[in-house]
Amino acid sequence: MAYYTHTKDPIGVFVERDTGNYFEFSINEDHMAADEMGGFTHKVWVGDTIGSPYRYAVVMKTVAYIAVDEDEDGPVVEKWYLKSNKEYAL
Repeated sequence: MAYYTHTKDPIGVFVERDTGNYFEFSINEDHMAADEMGGFTHKVWVGDTIGSPYRYAVVMKTVAYIAVDEDEDGPVVEKWYLKSNKEYAL
């Protein structure tokens, strides 16, 4: 997964530390999905052409918690360490 140029309403961009890939993120306006997924407040745009173009996430200053899958117990979450995180000026 990497930088996705068709992001809807991006609010920032971060660089994932281990791979160096850029990801844009936006506010998760689907409050029902945010509640069902455990309070994920952001969408990270990954450019997945088979499934969804985004993943639900919580993006913080130095880490992001990304819902990469879902099983019978709920979301499967990965912790990504960020090399940089910049919010766009609105």
